[in-house]
Amino acid sequence: MKSIYPKDLKTQDLQAVLQSVVAPRPIAFASTIDKEGNVNLSPFSFFNLFSANPPILVFSPSRRVRDNSTKHTLDNVLEVPEVVIHVVGFDLVEQLSLASTEYPKGVNEFVKAGLSSLKSDLVSPPRVKEAPVAIECRVVEVKALGTEGGAGNLVICEVVKIHLDEKILDENGMADPRKLEPVARLGGNWYSRVTSESLFQIPKPLTTLGIGVDSIPDIIRNSPVLTGNNLGRLGNVEQLPTLEELVAFAQTEPMVEMRIRFQNDPESWLDHLHRWAKEELEKGYVDLAWKILLQKQDVL
Repeated sequence: MKSIYPKDLKTQDLQAVLQSVVAPRPIAFASTIDKEGNVNLSPFSFFNLFSANPPILVFSPSRRVRDNSTKHTLDNVLEVPEVVIHVVGFDLVEQLSLASTEYPKGVNEFVKAGLSSLKSDLVSPPRVKEAPVAIECRVVEVKALGTEGGAGNLVICEVVKIHLDEKILDENGMADPRKLEPVARLGGNWYSRVTSESLFQIPKPLTTLGIGVDSIPDIIRNSPVLTGNNLGRLGNVEQLPTLEELVAFAQTEPMVEMRIRFQNDPESWLDHLHRWAKEELEKGYVDLAWKILLQKQDVL
C-alpha cells in the first residue's frame, strides 16, 4: 500500500493524485456574467448537490496553481451573484471541454464552443439551449478555502428554477440516466460516460433493518466464491427463510438432483451451492440465494 503525505508533494502533483482517485465527479457547466454584461461559460468538476431544503448546489473554481490567478467564473459571481448550472450528456462533452479553454476576459465561450444561448427566467446569465438540464441559481455565499494557488472557492448556490428537456424524462417525470447519459471527470484527460450497460441498481437499506454481514454463517461469510458485494446483498435482508421454506425448497427437482449428484462429495456440493447462489444474487434473487445457501447435504 502506497502512502502519501500531502506536504511531501507539489500542489500540482497532489491535485493530480486527488483527482485521479476522487472520481467520477459530476460536472457543473456554469454560465455567469460580469457587471459589464460579459458572459462566461466554463465546466467545473469540483461540484455536487448538498441540500434539498433549501436546494443548494456547490461548485468550486480553484485558484490556478501556476500563477495563483482567479478564474473569470469566480470573478463574475463576486460581481453578479447568479449562475446557471447545466448538466450535459455525452453528445455535448467535446463542446464542454472546448469551453474550458482559458480565453481572455470578454470572449464569449458560448460562441467559441458553438452553443446557443437562451435568456434565463429569474437570473441574469443566459442558459445553454442545447443542454438537457439547466438550473438557475442565486449565489448565497462564496467561501474561499485559501489564498494560494490550488485553493478552492466554494460557490454556494440556491436553486431558483430548474429546466429539464422532456426527452430525458421517464414516465415519472424524473431524469432517466439512460436518456441523459451524463458525463463525469476522472483524473488527467479521462472522462466517464453513463450508459445502459454501466448502470445497475441496489436496494436501499432505508426501510428495513438488514441482518448484516456479521450475522451470516461463517461457512457462507468465508466462502471463496462469494464476493464482498454478494455478502453485502445477503446481509440486507430482515430475516432468513423459515425452516418450512427450506424444507419445501429441498424437495424441488434441482435440489434433489444436486443432492444425489454430490452425495459423496461434500466439497463439490458446497462449491456448487455457492456458485448457484452467486448467480441468483447477481440476478437480484436474494431470497432464492438464501434458500440455496442454507441447504444441507443430507435431506432435511
